[in-house]
Amino acid sequence: MAPRVLITYYSATGSVHRLAEAVREGAEAAGAEVRLRRVAELAPAEAVASNPEWAQHERDTHPNVEVASLADLEWADGYAFGTPTRYGAPAAQLKQFIDSASSLWHEGKLADKPVTVFVSSAEQHGGQESTILSLNNVFYHWGSIIVPLGYTDDVVYAAGGNPYGTSWPAGFPSTMPDEVTLECARYQGRRLARFAEVLAAARTEAAAA
Repeated sequence: MAPRVLITYYSATGSVHRLAEAVREGAEAAGAEVRLRRVAELAPAEAVASNPEWAQHERDTHPNVEVASLADLEWADGYAFGTPTRYGAPAAQLKQFIDSASSLWHEGKLADKPVTVFVSSAEQHGGQESTILSLNNVFYHWGSIIVPLGYTDDVVYAAGGNPYGTSWPAGFPSTMPDEVTLECARYQGRRLARFAEVLAAARTEAAAA
């Protein structure tokens, strides 16, 4: 049975969305069934409208990407979460969705599943690593299995050498990830799918024992 991977992200101007698409491409190439989901926008409409890139990204993607639900979390065998950095921490929009999952956490439905994180910031040292580590604190509580990139493939070095997860310094104004970074994100998706397959089989075996 194909592993089921949920890719959940927040993106304002598009760079994290593009990374999410690349993670999906990698996971699908590894044989996973993938759901790509965005979290709900919490910013007021006037804030979105004040930034033309933000408003355009919303028009381009929101009609085509479903909003993540708790049912998606329960469905998946593995998770990838993507976010821009916000002062060295994840965006409130993504954190709000994660905070809403306490019922699944209490029921143990998030445990023993692999999870990985990808990020974007304006600057190379704009909080990329701290944002990933901040999200990982949640997944320790979930009992999930954190899947970092490590230095497990040459593409990690080529894409900037971040062992925690794919990260893109988008600049200001924001730019889209280059092809090397997208290939790193695809590798991250393939890696997640492999862990999701192995751990899903182990959970099934344990349940049947």
